[in-house]
Order: sequence, then structure tokens, then C-alpha cells
Amino acid sequence: MAIRVVQWATGGVGKAAIEAVLAHPDLELAGAWVHSDAKNGKDVGELVGLDPIGVTATTSADEILALDADCVVYSPLLPNEDEVVALLRSGKNVVTPVGWVYPDLANCGAILDACAEGRSTLHGTGIHPGGITERFPLMVSALTAGVTHVRSEEFSDIRTYNAPDVVRHIMGFGVTPEEAMAGPIVGLLGAGFKASVRMIVTEMGFDVDPELDTVQEVAVATEPIDTPVGIIEPGQVAARKFHWRALVDGTPVVTASVNWFMGEEHFDPAWGFGPEGERFEIEISGEPDVKLTFKGLQPDTIEEGLIRNPGIVVTANHCVSAIPYVVAAEPGIKTYLDLPLLAGRAAPQFGRGRTT
Repeated sequence: MAIRVVQWATGGVGKAAIEAVLAHPDLELAGAWVHSDAKNGKDVGELVGLDPIGVTATTSADEILALDADCVVYSPLLPNEDEVVALLRSGKNVVTPVGWVYPDLANCGAILDACAEGRSTLHGTGIHPGGITERFPLMVSALTAGVTHVRSEEFSDIRTYNAPDVVRHIMGFGVTPEEAMAGPIVGLLGAGFKASVRMIVTEMGFDVDPELDTVQEVAVATEPIDTPVGIIEPGQVAARKFHWRALVDGTPVVTASVNWFMGEEHFDPAWGFGPEGERFEIEISGEPDVKLTFKGLQPDTIEEGLIRNPGIVVTANHCVSAIPYVVAAEPGIKTYLDLPLLAGRAAPQFGRGRTT
């Protein structure tokens, strides 16, 4: 029987997750929770630009809790633990990109109680996008002996991120450096990236200093920069870097970094992506040094990204690919260290059960 899935929130990740569920041979879309009254009662297919599929969106959490479903892809902008607890207690497994990648179980009593009561499982896939800062570095590290440093790093043109309010008011672009440095984004990102760093530190056995080091940097525009979120004036923030580091005697041994730029021109300092362009990188320093570069997770053009951003899509795909494994797992919070290797599924024309 197909695994029945609910999508919670239908923003960029949510819409892509719905498409992935519909394409997955082992899954069936059972429902969708939406935040907006304008989406309430709409056919979910229509919400994602498809033909009607016979599943109606609802703003009622109670309706979702009462629904006969096996798993929820939980992808709001910000997580609400009470919502997750209620879903787990109702007997629904939860897969999410917005938290619980490597949580401190001592602080997860309510969630663990809900998992026990509902015989359900919670798995956080991460939003960078899904595994880049923890799962894949650990896999690649197995190729190297005597590891001295693990680095995961993103280089992205943020002009392709179609969320103007988030880009300006949360990410801190188009404001003064002082406003950007004091804004919420470093804390919001840090909750996830620090967990990723801790997972690598713990699994690989680094003897790190008690506190993780957080560093953020900004570059300002030297000329007006025309962007999808409006003009960034000279002196306003046009590029940002974030680093989360685990240190041993003051030396970084695990680093997760983000580079977000509004293009590559008219910055002070004069940052750029370099000849390799936009990408995600994983680098393990040891014997030998190993470097892995991910391409294709960023769009080829700004226009393409504003319509369908591959980074958003792969974040959603990773959640959906995890569903069968999470449903099969024992109740509780399960990280990448607890689950088997996750895999996608063959396209219908090449998969088992295809018609000729």
C-alpha cells in the first residue's frame, strides 16, 4: 500500500515537495495544510500549477491531525515545536528541513514523549540543502585518514531567491551593515548549522573547545545595484558571509560557511564566486585531501531561479526521499546517523511496474 503523505505549508519547499510526492511510486498525497485563507479549500494540484488531483488544502490543523496519513512533510518558514508535537502524537511521522537535524535529546522531552505516544518518528533533513553540511561531509571523510579539517561551503547568487521580504528583512540585504549584523538571520541559520557542525564533531571524535565560533561578514554596494528586491544603494549590504566553526586549541577543525551575494559587481570588499562560479563544496583535509563540488543546485539564470530554484527543489526532494525510511524506522528522533542510506526512486518510465 502507498504511504499517505501530508504537506504542511505550501511555500517554495512545500510546492516542490508536493510535486515530488506525486512523482514518487511509493507515496500518495493525502492532504495539505496552508497558512493563507486564500488557499483554503483549493485543490492542491491547482496550488502548485497542476491539474486538479482531488486533494483539498485546509487551514485547519485539527483536520490534518484527524486525517488518516503516515507522514507529514513539515516545511513552514519557521518551526513551531507545538505543531510538531501534535503531529507526532497523532501517529504521523514527520520529515522536516527546518530543524532537528542533530538535536540535544536532553532538551527534546516533549517530542520524545509524543513519538512514544504516537509510535511515530521525527527526522530533520536540513535546509542546506539536505545533508550538504553533515551527511555528505561524513560520507566523504571516510576516504581520508588523519582528518585535520572538514569544510562545507555554499556560494550562491541570492538574486535567484524569490522571497523579497525574507531577503530584505530577515537575510539583511539592502540595509546598513549595523542593521544586518544585528539582524535575526545569524541566529536562525545558526540553530541548524551549529547542529550540523556538532554532528560531525561528535561522529569523527574531534576534541573541540566548549563553544562553537560564529563569524559573520558583510560587503556593501559601491554603486546602485538593481536586484529583484529593489535597488541596493551604495553603503547598503549587498553580500554576506557566515561561518560556524568548531575549534581545537583555537584552530578550526570543522567549518560550515555560507556566501550569499547579490551578483559579483560593485562590492566593498570585492568578493566574488571565483572561476568555479556558484556551487556547494565539501573539502576534507587529511591523507589525502579530498574535495567534492556540487553543481546544478543553483539556477542558470536569475529568471529561472525566480520561477523554480533548484536549491529549493532539492531540499524538498531530499525530504520526500527520506519518507519511506522514516516511516519504517522505530519511534523517536532519528538523524542521518540512525537511518540507512537514503535513495531516490526511478522515473515511472524506467521503474518497476512500467507499461510498454
